[in-house]
Amino acid sequence: MSTSRKPNPLSYKDAGVDIDAGDALVERIKPLAKKTLREGVLAGIGGFGALFEVPKRYREPVLVSGTDGVGTKLKLAFEWDVHDTVGIDLVAMSVNDVLVQGAEPLFFLDYFACGKLHVDTAAAVVGGIARGCELSGCALIGGETAEMPGMYPPGEYDLAGFCVGAVEKSRILTGQSVQPGDVVLGLASSGVHSNGFSLVRKCIERAAANTPATLDGKPFRQAIMEPTRLYVKNVLAALAKHPIKALAHITGGGLLDNIPRVLPAGMAAHLRTGSWPQTELFAWLQRTAGIDDYEMNRTFNNGIGMVVVIDASHAAATAQTLRALGEQVYEIGVIAQRGSSAPVVVA
Repeated sequence: MSTSRKPNPLSYKDAGVDIDAGDALVERIKPLAKKTLREGVLAGIGGFGALFEVPKRYREPVLVSGTDGVGTKLKLAFEWDVHDTVGIDLVAMSVNDVLVQGAEPLFFLDYFACGKLHVDTAAAVVGGIARGCELSGCALIGGETAEMPGMYPPGEYDLAGFCVGAVEKSRILTGQSVQPGDVVLGLASSGVHSNGFSLVRKCIERAAANTPATLDGKPFRQAIMEPTRLYVKNVLAALAKHPIKALAHITGGGLLDNIPRVLPAGMAAHLRTGSWPQTELFAWLQRTAGIDDYEMNRTFNNGIGMVVVIDASHAAATAQTLRALGEQVYEIGVIAQRGSSAPVVVA
């Protein structure tokens, strides 16, 4: 009589998923998320769904949503073991987009996916996310950590984020009132932000051992990985004081592709070459890549992370307000009839 041998039992941990590590991460995240709490949060981290009540000060609230990732900047985070700032990039990509509609970011959720969960790495990433939310006045209200063995190479992960904001219906920025003669203000970026990194990585590869020790007074790697600037609080303060007509967040596609998204049909932005400085970082990228000014302004933010369009009579006061709040502001151009020109002309 034959007998069958029972196979050795397999646990979820044997399959590559460590539930205990996930629980440990949640405990590390909770105090970080607590720092971001704001009015409206009814229930956050730990439940099946996060609850948020639109603040009662809104009379006709319109919800504005945005979602994004960090892109191939993450490849450098893995290679250089820099994980504490990419979470700020993740938040900034979405909250700055929501801001462009005139909206105040209310809450944020993140998605962190990896092959094997390393609690310290994940906690550093989420710490950056929490910091970005805190600096934006936005609650980190929930998220998802997905450990998926075999889906990602060892040491790598992916990030995505989702933000919801609110704006009074009567104060939504549509750009439809933009007209010839309006002034284009540019707010300085903190660096490359989180777009164009496929080319940045090629430049680093091409330069190899000849990369400069510093750029703009920072160690090379710090200059490259400098997180995306969060414009939310300063621009919301300016919106409360000045009749801003349009905002454009300069992300993928640079100045040339993003400004037209907020202009009415028949309008063009004429930007003046040299009206804002080219930093050492962008000069190095242009020189190393061997690309012309057109490609620089289409691939990168090239030193301008947010654009403000406003009536000429209010431009100086608006710039003064933003400078007083800590922004570097440049008058970079003017709105004109488009005619046969491109929607953005840099000359």
